[in-house]
Amino acid sequence: MVSVRQRFNGCSLVNGRQVESLKGGAMLKHRIGMLIALILICMTLVPAMAAAEDKVIRIGAMYPMTGRAGLYGKDSVSGAEMAIQEINGKGGVAGYKIDATFTDSKAKPAYAVRVAKRYITEDKVHFLFGVVSSGVGLAVTEVSKDNKVIFVGTDHASTRLTVDNFQPYYFRVSNNTFQSMAAGALYLQELQKTKHWKTVAFIGPDYAYGHSQADELKYNLDRFGVKYKMVGEYWPKIFAPDYTSYITSIIKDKPDVLVAGFWGGDTVAFIKQAQAYGLFKKMLYFHPDAGGNYELMSAMGAELPEGLVLSARHHCNWPDTEANRNFVETFKKLNGRYPTYAAEGAYAGIHAIAKAVEKVGNPDDTQALIKALEGLKLQLPEDPEGFTSYIDPQTHQIVQAQAIGVTVPNDKFPPAKRMLSDWKVYKAGDLIPPADYIKMKQGK
Repeated sequence: MVSVRQRFNGCSLVNGRQVESLKGGAMLKHRIGMLIALILICMTLVPAMAAAEDKVIRIGAMYPMTGRAGLYGKDSVSGAEMAIQEINGKGGVAGYKIDATFTDSKAKPAYAVRVAKRYITEDKVHFLFGVVSSGVGLAVTEVSKDNKVIFVGTDHASTRLTVDNFQPYYFRVSNNTFQSMAAGALYLQELQKTKHWKTVAFIGPDYAYGHSQADELKYNLDRFGVKYKMVGEYWPKIFAPDYTSYITSIIKDKPDVLVAGFWGGDTVAFIKQAQAYGLFKKMLYFHPDAGGNYELMSAMGAELPEGLVLSARHHCNWPDTEANRNFVETFKKLNGRYPTYAAEGAYAGIHAIAKAVEKVGNPDDTQALIKALEGLKLQLPEDPEGFTSYIDPQTHQIVQAQAIGVTVPNDKFPPAKRMLSDWKVYKAGDLIPPADYIKMKQGK
C-alpha cells in the first residue's frame, strides 16, 4: 500500500503545478484550501484502501524447490495457485481474497522452522501451509502449536503428526502412511490367496516417514490376520545416491514381497538401480504409499518394468471422473506437464482453507476455524464417484479412499510409457486407525 506521505506528496506536486501562476495572498489562500481538501481526501481514501487490502487470507507456504524433492515443491505451488485462481476468480470467499507466499523449505527442518516463525511474526499469516518432508512437518507442527496458528499439511505423510504428536492446530489433507499401509495390508491379504507368498522385507528412508510405514505395515498385517515372516528391514538415508549394498542384501535374503517406502527421486533412483540387478524378476515389488507417483512414470518411460504393484495419493488416470480429468488437464495446460500427486494435495489444502473461512466468515477467529475444519467435507479430484473426502475430527487427518494398481503399457500421458491399471480400490473407512491404536500411540 502507498503510504499517506507518498500520496500526499504526489497530490501536492500536481496541484503545485496547477497554481504556479497565482500571486501573493491569492496563491496562499489557494494553497491552504487545496491542502485542506487534499488532507480530507487522503483521510477518506487511505483507510478505505487499507481496509480493502486487509481483506485477505494470508497463507505462508513452505516447499522444497531444488534437488530430488524439487519437483514436488514446484507441483505443489502450481496446484495451490490453481486453487487460488479458481477461488479469487469467483470473488474470493466471505469477502476475502487468498494471498499466499511460497518459500523454499530446502527440505531442512531447522530452516523451515525459521521460515515459519518469520511468517507468523512478520507476515502475520492466518495459516502455515505445505511441507513435503515428514521431518520438516514434525518440526513445523511444533511452531504451529506454540504460536496457536493453524498448519495445513498438504503432502508429508507420517502418521506421527496426526496420532503420536497430535495437536489441535494441525490438519492434513492427503492420506497418511497408516492409511496407505492399511490398504497395502489388505492388498497383500488378498494376494496371498492366489500367490501364496510367505516372506516379506521392507526398505525405506531412515527417518519418521520410513519408520512409520514399516511399523504400520506390520501392525496392519497382524490386525487383518495375515500370516507372514519379516526377513529384513533396510534403512538407507533420505536422498541416498547409491543403493547397491541394500539391493544385494535384499536379493540374498530372498523375500517373496519387497515393500518399499521411498518417495520422490529416491523411488526413481532405487528402481533404476534395482532393475540392473534383476531384483524385480526375483520378487514382487510393492510400493503402496508413494511408489505410483507420476514422477516415476515420466522419469523412466519404457524402462519402467511391468508388473510392479504401486499406489500414490493421487493418480492422473484414476478415478476416471470429470473432476479428476479436468484437474489433470488444467494442470497440464498451465505447466506443460502432468501433475505429481503433490499438486492435488496443495490444491486440496487451499480449498479446505477457503471452505473453513466461508463457514466462519473471516480468517481471524482461529478457534472457530478449527471447529470448521473438524469434520469438513471436501469434494476432491481424487474422490471416486459417490464418495466425498472429509477430515476426521479426532485426528485432523483427511479420510480418503485408496487405489492400488499394477504397471502396464500406456502412452496416453507422455512422456510416460507405463501407467497403473488393474485397480484394487479400498474404502476410506477401512483405512483409518482404530481407536485402540490411537490410544496406545498417544499414551506413549
